[in-house]
Amino acid sequence: MRDTSVAQQWVDKNFKSLSRKQKIAQLMVVRMSEKRGKDVVFFDKEVESYIKKYKIGSVCLFQGNSLQQAKVLNHLQQVSKVPLLVCIDGETGVGMRFGDIKPFPDQLTIGATNDAAISYQIGRAIGLQCKNAGIQVNYAPVIDINNNPNNPVINFRSFGQDKYKVSLFGSRIMKGMQDAGIMACAKHFPGHGDVAVDSHLDLPIITKSLAQLDSLELFPFKTLIKDKVGSMMVAHLYIPAIDTTRNKATSLSKNNVTGLLREQFKFSGITFTDALEMKGVAKFYPQGEAAVQSLIAGNDMLCLPGDIKGSIKKIRKAIRKDKLSWDDINARVKKVLMAKYNLGLDALQPIDTLNIAARLNADVDELKKTVYKNAITLVCQNDSNVLPLKHLNKIAYVGIGIEQENHFAKKLHELYNADCFYLGYKSDSVKASQLLQQIGDKYDGIVIGMHKYAKYPAKNFGISNASVSLIQQLQQKANTVSFAFGNPYAIANFADAKNIVACYEDDDLMHDVALDLLAGKITPKGKLPVTVGKYAYGTGINTNFYLPIVKPVLAGLDSASLLKIDTIAANAIQKGATPGCVVLVAKNGKVGFYKAYGHLSYDGAEKTTLQTVYDLASVTKISATNVSVMKLYEEGRLDIQKTLGDYLPWVRGTDKANLKLFDVLLHQAGLVSFIPFYRETIDVKTGQPKLGFYKTEPIGNYTTRVADELYMRKDWVDTIKAKILKSKLGPANKYVYSDNDFIFLGMVVEQITGLTLDAYVRKTFYLPLGMTSTTFKPREHEPINLIAPTENEKFFRLQQLRGDVHDPGAAMLGGVAGHAGLFSNAYDLAQLYQLLLNGGELNGVRLLKKETIDYFTGYHSNISRRGIGFDKPEKDNATSKSPYPSLSTSPLTFGHTGFTGIGVWADPKYNLLYIFMSNRVNPDGGDNNKLSSLSVRGDIQEVIYKSIIKEKDKRSVTTATRPVGKKRKNLK
Repeated sequence: MRDTSVAQQWVDKNFKSLSRKQKIAQLMVVRMSEKRGKDVVFFDKEVESYIKKYKIGSVCLFQGNSLQQAKVLNHLQQVSKVPLLVCIDGETGVGMRFGDIKPFPDQLTIGATNDAAISYQIGRAIGLQCKNAGIQVNYAPVIDINNNPNNPVINFRSFGQDKYKVSLFGSRIMKGMQDAGIMACAKHFPGHGDVAVDSHLDLPIITKSLAQLDSLELFPFKTLIKDKVGSMMVAHLYIPAIDTTRNKATSLSKNNVTGLLREQFKFSGITFTDALEMKGVAKFYPQGEAAVQSLIAGNDMLCLPGDIKGSIKKIRKAIRKDKLSWDDINARVKKVLMAKYNLGLDALQPIDTLNIAARLNADVDELKKTVYKNAITLVCQNDSNVLPLKHLNKIAYVGIGIEQENHFAKKLHELYNADCFYLGYKSDSVKASQLLQQIGDKYDGIVIGMHKYAKYPAKNFGISNASVSLIQQLQQKANTVSFAFGNPYAIANFADAKNIVACYEDDDLMHDVALDLLAGKITPKGKLPVTVGKYAYGTGINTNFYLPIVKPVLAGLDSASLLKIDTIAANAIQKGATPGCVVLVAKNGKVGFYKAYGHLSYDGAEKTTLQTVYDLASVTKISATNVSVMKLYEEGRLDIQKTLGDYLPWVRGTDKANLKLFDVLLHQAGLVSFIPFYRETIDVKTGQPKLGFYKTEPIGNYTTRVADELYMRKDWVDTIKAKILKSKLGPANKYVYSDNDFIFLGMVVEQITGLTLDAYVRKTFYLPLGMTSTTFKPREHEPINLIAPTENEKFFRLQQLRGDVHDPGAAMLGGVAGHAGLFSNAYDLAQLYQLLLNGGELNGVRLLKKETIDYFTGYHSNISRRGIGFDKPEKDNATSKSPYPSLSTSPLTFGHTGFTGIGVWADPKYNLLYIFMSNRVNPDGGDNNKLSSLSVRGDIQEVIYKSIIKEKDKRSVTTATRPVGKKRKNLK
């Protein structure tokens, strides 16, 4: 943290150097350049004169190349006695404005991904880009909710239509920028998403009530205020529910800026107006009057006020008439100067111009490809024989919107010997008919690509009627797949296509990702961030081609038998065992049953879905820690016959030092089962946290998040370690299931790898398998509405837990621990266990050796049923009165259960995987044992075994379902 007394001295010194006119000018942001026709015109001479005469406070960068911008900025900063605050309108990075720099993907493309960690990476990269270009403020992110597909000004600039996703992704990109030392600017308050008029041209009107705005448009802004966004841009909108003054834009409304944003929402950062030269305000408040009204409203910075001299004159006149006061102006000037100091302008260095374009472009392509691989969306798949495109011999490619070969067409020809046809948007229906006749019925498959259409929806994105007609006629043919390379709203032109892929962008990198999808090298992971016609928000078939979701019979399961699962699940929900659940069954590498039941809580407000992410509790032990141990073991970096003291220096000299890892993995090292670490930090009578242990926000030493608005002193982690070391050690060779075993093991993984457990397992297992929902600290990755709530905790955290780990010990370790903290949806988790069933390989990715898996999943104790880390069936299961986990599991079975209501079991004998997800601890915690007493998980597991189709029955089913007529190559 920077010295506040030094900061104040710097602010006071610069403030005293300003005349009254100059103080007003410190609140102005002026334009540096603009595009006129094909040329870029810089206003550096005019800006320099404003600096010398008025000491204007800020400039905003627009068109030009990076070297031009840097040279001009270096000169202007040298001229300026008070450093300029340099801003850019760079939602996609400096490449949005600099002609020689590649832009990052549009926000709508990022919104199609399912991992907000990607948003953070983009934000940080943009922040570092800005830093290298001499920029301190980026007018981003856009956190408007795009709930109007015809929006002419937001649209693809938004993360999408879901307020939770917009809030999370906006917050993460903001955090990335601000962690890089750049001030982010959330825009456009109070929400510009639901308009049909461009505010550059006129004043849009929103007629919603304040309650409607509060439930949707305002939600992301409140989130980013809570998450400490540095600045906010106020929109030019007319919203009578906020201010009834006719034609008064929200940017000029005191009700909006001071009343709503400042007083009600408690925002204390910098406020920028949207550009005051825009017709939305200039039409009604011309010649400097908009600047006056903006300051009266409570704004700090006037963006592009136009007439500098006239605006200053009118503002001084407003002060003389007591519409404004010098106290108001002075306070804002000091606030802006303090922001300049905090952004490093007290020690300003010239921009390094050497190879500046190469440096600014350095990380763009790699991050873009990461976004593209996670965003590409299989919107529908009515013909599963097309993807991957391996078995079709003669292929045609029809490029719509292009008149000659592009990168996608070139690669299709090289890879598949595809014949390529093109139809530009200026071509007429005659040309389209000729092309259709040329194609005829000569091809086994047709790939359609829609390219180079406009980003905004006016006039159907510029897509011609002839093009639409051709697309729809081609899609009637067999084996077609259609790609939309651009705004996904244009997919409406695909009508009843059999296979549709949303690609969001139209460049060589996205073309390569689309080709990888066609070849089966990657699987589609994206989800539509907006509703497009009949395809609802969140649509996206993201099943792995190598773990497909199929009809039960194709997985070797009897669908009629599986219907009994519906009855068991309904009974469990009706009797209060859990508010909802998800059941997944895979056999022979195919998901033959995958259903969601009930709701996320008993109030019935939110339905459980297949995308619901659950707290895995102790399933973390095998899904994160144990697989990490297995990987390090087979790499020779970890020896399970060695001791804790061999790997953890802080354990040496204690009675825990000689505990063998093998015994720790088997839960027979003598460690106590559970230590309530939180008890010393709370008042046991009231359950309230004690003073000195926690703060409501991360500040100073209080940075360990344990729940919403509850941050623990980070040095208490050392106390947790000490408590484990001082805990009583029981006798060896006695089975005691213990969380402390795996807390130690998680720390061993971290010690060996040099990475936190979450970073190591994510890099080593989850990302290579495309398990985007499988994470620790899911609030940093998933919108909150996708995460199942757990306990409404009546002690310690005193709140409804949602997205923070249920286990209090794991929470006090920052949400990442060897025994708990992992979250996932059912399908992503299934990929990890299918990999184990496959002997360590899935989708061409090998992560473990079969012999390692066989060794760890076998029985290894003469005093318990345990494998190495894994739980297993009772050894006398066939004759036991209480078989576990169910009667029919084979001795080869391995898995685990979780306290929150989770069960994962893999049976190599039958190549069978069963996953049960629930949040049975909602809302009252672990006292609800109905899930066990009703034998819900075990009964479902027995139904699954009884549904397995025997070999003789399978042969008759295969015969009955074999294709008749046209032969297909490589039929499996």
